[in-house]
Amino acid sequence: MGSKMISRAKTFYNILRSLQDEEEGSNPCNILEEDMQILKMKGDQLPVINMYCANQPVLICEKAIPKTTEVEDQKSETSTCSDEGDDNGVEVNGEIEHQTVLDPQPLTVMKARQLLSWYTLSQNPNVSAVGNGPALLPLWVRCDMSDPDGTTWLGAETICISNKVSGIKLYSVTCKGSTVDKRLFLSLDDIRQEHKRRHHPSSMNLKGSARFILFGSTVVENSLIESQSSVTAELKWNHMETILETPPLSASATLNIKVSCGDMRSPMFEMYRELDFLQALANGLRTGETEWVEPLDSTSPVDLTKAFLEEVQSTTKKLQEKVSRPVETTNPDPETDPPIFKSVLIRGDLDFVEQLWVLMRKSVMSYQDIGDCLKLVIDALKFGDIKPWIHRDSSSSLSKLIMQSYHQQIDHVSLTGVTPVNMLLEMGLDKMRKDYINYLIGEELTTLNHLCYYLSTEVDLQEQVIRLRKLHHVLELVLTCSTFLGLPYDRLFLLTQSCLQHYKMYPYDEGHVFKLQVKPALISHFYQKEHPVMWGVEVSSGHGPREVRTCLQFSDQPLVDHVIFQTGAFSMLIPNTIHVTSCWKHNIFNFFQIYQMKR
Repeated sequence: MGSKMISRAKTFYNILRSLQDEEEGSNPCNILEEDMQILKMKGDQLPVINMYCANQPVLICEKAIPKTTEVEDQKSETSTCSDEGDDNGVEVNGEIEHQTVLDPQPLTVMKARQLLSWYTLSQNPNVSAVGNGPALLPLWVRCDMSDPDGTTWLGAETICISNKVSGIKLYSVTCKGSTVDKRLFLSLDDIRQEHKRRHHPSSMNLKGSARFILFGSTVVENSLIESQSSVTAELKWNHMETILETPPLSASATLNIKVSCGDMRSPMFEMYRELDFLQALANGLRTGETEWVEPLDSTSPVDLTKAFLEEVQSTTKKLQEKVSRPVETTNPDPETDPPIFKSVLIRGDLDFVEQLWVLMRKSVMSYQDIGDCLKLVIDALKFGDIKPWIHRDSSSSLSKLIMQSYHQQIDHVSLTGVTPVNMLLEMGLDKMRKDYINYLIGEELTTLNHLCYYLSTEVDLQEQVIRLRKLHHVLELVLTCSTFLGLPYDRLFLLTQSCLQHYKMYPYDEGHVFKLQVKPALISHFYQKEHPVMWGVEVSSGHGPREVRTCLQFSDQPLVDHVIFQTGAFSMLIPNTIHVTSCWKHNIFNFFQIYQMKR
């Protein structure tokens, strides 16, 4: 029996090891048995595991559920697809095979314990038959709550000292259904007694944690405004007195900030529309196809350009005063829905090229429009009809032609192919970079030295657009915290520097969560009148590798996606400790219980 157990543990280790060596992002999956599979993923992708293994990859073992398929006749399905759009169908031998991915499914608690036994045995350096291979990633197994404790997860994690495995941490997660009756909750004394019964500590530490949503989706006049942007506050503190208590001002607070561009509530919304047009031009140069946005002005772009040139020509003596006034692009178009907050990036020093960009951005709908407008401008420069003023540091091709016109020497420009689009793209990049610089420098959030990466014109136009998008996202993040949370200057400065530094090293990603330390007093008026979306208490004892913890977690949403919870009666079950046979130095047990809060 012992040799058979060791053989299975060794086989299990080899499977886990091969999966562990797979590259990140490949979404590998190994079939352990006919009804089991193991996946490798980041710990922060699963709410429960995120509490303990957020910053590292983990191995997830679950029941293997094959995709359900439906095969229909190709002709009938073709007509259906034309009406209903994409349905995840795959054509196989002239037929359409539909594939539906089901939710993850759990294993029995008994099977999960067996897998953790193999994992523990394979990592035991005192069992020579298994071998002394490198430490495995943490293993978590989905469970079906078939035991009296209602176990939903079992986990195991190696403890290493000097790169050698010296022990195992064991995790047990039990869950309860939703409830509104606080009398059924465990008290702090109950949590202490449960921890003391398990671990017999001489002293215990008590810590609280809570998460609040400060900004996200909102309800206006009984209508939900969905938002992909969110700002949550994570608070942690000591010296707790009651369950679900409000975090004190002595707590530590961290903001988790995630902002998606394009939110109409954002003061950056008008700039986002401008950037969206710029991105369409860049995509057209890259792919050969441009998706033109609906023009904001119904007047022909050629007529608008002619009128603009006539106005510049007739007011030459007062040109500087004329171009220094804010142009109409800073105001929402009366025929469109205005943003909730007015743009904060209004500049009063738009030069000739920037005003021309604004005009063309609102009206052009084809490459022909761009070429015709630029031809009118270049002809006016050649004949000396206009002597427009531009910024000294302008770098676009049209700005260089204007500089040449001051000396009656203008290079010939062939407005064919993609040349007009390149010229317009340069105009937009120049203008928007100045918009962003004007705000960041004006608010003293950074310096030009810190913006060199984002302002460089030494890279190609596509890379310049990517860097401009990054800079735009930085401002979205900063202005969200400034406008909606009212954070002070020192926090906004720190956030700006953190975001700028991040985007110098990493690609553009609206899903990235930026973290910012704040004092609870700055956000107390938000969370003191709101219910937390997550609240927890942790009892711990011991130190270092001998530390053990017992946790109680409340959440307004289920933290387990492989079990369906009943929303009716609520029953209290005191969980039991899981014991795994082991004969080595450390055996550390972790237990935490999760409740779903029903408002």
